[in-house]
Amino acid sequence: MLTLLGLGSTEETIYRTILENPSYGVTELSLELGWPVHLIRSTLDELARLSLLRPSWEEPDVLRLVRPEVGLAALLAREEAALLNRQQEIERGRTTVAQMIATYADHNPAQLSGDSETLVGIDTIRARIEELSAECRQELLGFEPQGAQTPDNIEASRPLDRALLERGVAMRTIYLDSVRNDQPTMGYAGWLTEHGGRVRTVPSLPLRMIVFDRRAALVPTNPEDSGTGAVLLRGAGVVTALIALFEQTWETAIPLGEEHRTDEKGLSSQEREILRLLSIGLTDEAVARRLDVSVRTLRRVTAGLMERLDARSRFQAGYLAAVRGWLPTCP
Repeated sequence: MLTLLGLGSTEETIYRTILENPSYGVTELSLELGWPVHLIRSTLDELARLSLLRPSWEEPDVLRLVRPEVGLAALLAREEAALLNRQQEIERGRTTVAQMIATYADHNPAQLSGDSETLVGIDTIRARIEELSAECRQELLGFEPQGAQTPDNIEASRPLDRALLERGVAMRTIYLDSVRNDQPTMGYAGWLTEHGGRVRTVPSLPLRMIVFDRRAALVPTNPEDSGTGAVLLRGAGVVTALIALFEQTWETAIPLGEEHRTDEKGLSSQEREILRLLSIGLTDEAVARRLDVSVRTLRRVTAGLMERLDARSRFQAGYLAAVRGWLPTCP
């Protein structure tokens, strides 16, 4: 558990023994653990280097226990500072990468090919969706990350979806969990299921996507604003990868008629996703946009998680969440 604070298994074992028996010296520790004296001494020196032990004022050759709330808190603060520095480095790296990609794009404009087609403007995109839907015969897969659907989007989608379902096309759509609080969107999702479609929801989605008959995939050129432009992809490799992304997301999504479940740690899917997004450095505002919830709601859920973790700061919450296995293990 204390590995993240710089303690190895040997140091942690001796430190825990001292916590339970503060009066133990080298001899007592050696007898208690059955370890050689030289190993005990070298480990005590390491604990002193970490400021978990200090020389006695009365007996300079003897190391005394530093109160855990002081010693461990100092180590945790050091790790928090390192984590903050790392997150800042990642953010600077992200900015640099974006600049390099923009520079490359300026000097290497995209070219149309047999495997891709660039679409600009909502009218062009909708017209292409109508054509592809008319050609679709077997299956349509979709990500809908915008949250609540506007009346215009619903009315534009209904005739296309009706025609697909009447032809027997297998439709599977994944919405955000937030649509469960929007009556018009839930009404439309219910209409889809009544006519043979299948609908599930997840806390967040990476981008808007439609896959037609496992042969063509439509994705936005800018995931943050799908109305500015889209790319139609037909290459077998990239379409297969997008289908794999859809299937993986589908397996973890909650069917429309089912209630949200908690995992063995008592976390909801929304809470797990909030922890994941915050752990990769997204701001409250960015996380709220991904989940289609208000910043106020996000902060309320985050505050609840910090209370359950007994954490006094975001960094401490991240550390404790990692220790308890609430976050994916990072390589």
